This record gives sequence, structure tokens and C-alpha cells, in this order.
Amino acid sequence: MSRIRAAVLGSPIEHSLSPVLHRAAYRELGLDAWSYDRFEIDEAALPGFVAALGPEWAGLSLTMPLKRAVIPLLDGVSDTAAAVEAVNTVVLTEEGRRLGDNTDIPGIVAALRERGIEKVPSAAVLGAGATASSALAALSRICSGEVTAYVRSQARADEMRRWGERLGVPVRTADWSDAAEALAAPLVIATTPAGTTDALAPSVPAAAGTLFDVLYDPWPTPLAAAWSRQGGQVIGGLDLLVHQAVLQVEQMTGLPRAPLAAMRAAGEAALRARP
Repeated sequence: MSRIRAAVLGSPIEHSLSPVLHRAAYRELGLDAWSYDRFEIDEAALPGFVAALGPEWAGLSLTMPLKRAVIPLLDGVSDTAAAVEAVNTVVLTEEGRRLGDNTDIPGIVAALRERGIEKVPSAAVLGAGATASSALAALSRICSGEVTAYVRSQARADEMRRWGERLGVPVRTADWSDAAEALAAPLVIATTPAGTTDALAPSVPAAAGTLFDVLYDPWPTPLAAAWSRQGGQVIGGLDLLVHQAVLQVEQMTGLPRAPLAAMRAAGEAALRARP
């Protein structure tokens, strides 16, 4: 059997857990001919890399800064990816077509559903980057009321309101200096880089709802640890990473059910092994 290839691309990429998760899936599914690698690729190198892909390639995972840069290189993009102008998954068909999708959005929804969260009356989003737009898209499926986005600049505020209009989500924006008030929301999604929310940890309310912190290394974040101490439910970045990877494996292999438990166990073991 010929070798079938897949990989994750991005810059920086050394920290990525995607190879661990996808390889665990291949082992569990008996896909001995499949391989999954990582490549340090920036926006300038991406067109050449994609153009050189041969028929042995089944798919790509994309992380920053490539989620938007890849779109002009594709033959088609799903409605989900088009909604946020971000592709994190490329499937290469037998006919040679390159099709883009975004599994972050359904991955967020699946991670929440796994913890019993099907609907929320309102929510707060900390941050305004690419992950925040995916969070808004996910909230468009489960939030019946207003989403408040806490941001650092007027430009970011304007951008989040535009995303809300595009996605059909009523978005109110507030300054980052008031971010402590976000913690009273029934669902808080933190999409900011490591260290950004640390100062909010002392402000976690006694009756904390659910925190979805998209970071996974280091874990727990100070905010997540404080949230747990107050008895609130915490969903971490590994939950998102695993659920979006499950969808990637299913799309790339064409198999109906990727091994969620085995992939999560592999990811947890890899994180424990890190310094």
C-alpha cells in the first residue's frame, strides 16, 4: 500500500500537539500506511508548499498565521470557514481538488456539548483575534442572547461587532479594563494569549458558571485554576484541540468516527511529558 501523508503547517509549529493526536487516531484505526508530520511554514512559503503537494497527500491542518492566507490557494471553501474567513483544515481529493474547512467552530460546540452545555442565555468573549471570531460563530449556534466581547482597542471593538453582524450574533463590546465583569456571565470563552487573563483570577465569582479557556500549555492557567477552586466548570484548550482534530481525521480519512478517547489520552500524556 502506498504511503498516505498529512501534516500540520504553521509558524511557530514546534509546540503543536496535532501530530500526537492524529498519529494516535491512525494507530487506533489501523491506518498503518498513514503518516502525519509538522512543517514550519510561514505565509511566504505557503503557496510553494501547497503547489508541490503530490497525490500521496490527503490533508493539511493549518495554524497561525496561515488560516486566512491559504484561502486563495484552494478550489473551494465550506460555508463554515467562509463565515469567519479562516481555514484550519484542507482535504485533498482524489481528483486533485483542495477543499478548505474550519473545524474549530464545530469543535467548540462539541466540547461544550460534551460538558452538557447545549444552550446559554448570554456569554462573554475575552479577546478579539481569530479564535474569538470562531468563538462567535460557535456562539451563534448555542447562545440565545447577547455576547459581550472585552477588547483592548476601538478597532478591535469595531471588528467584533462586524463579525457579530455577519454571524447573526448580537455583540456588545466593552473595554478590557472592565474584563472582571465578564466573569459573571454563564459562559466565558477566553481566547487570549498566555498570561493575558492572569490578573483576572482573583475576581472569579463565588457562583462561577462555565469557563472555556482555549489555552492548553501551560495548564491550568491561573484563571482556570481559580475558576475550579470556586466550583465552576472549566473546559480547556485540549478539549477544543481534540474535538477539532477528531473532525479533521474524519474528513481526511473518510472514516465516520475518529477515536476521541484515544486521541485525548495521547494529548494528555504528551502534555504531562513536557517540562
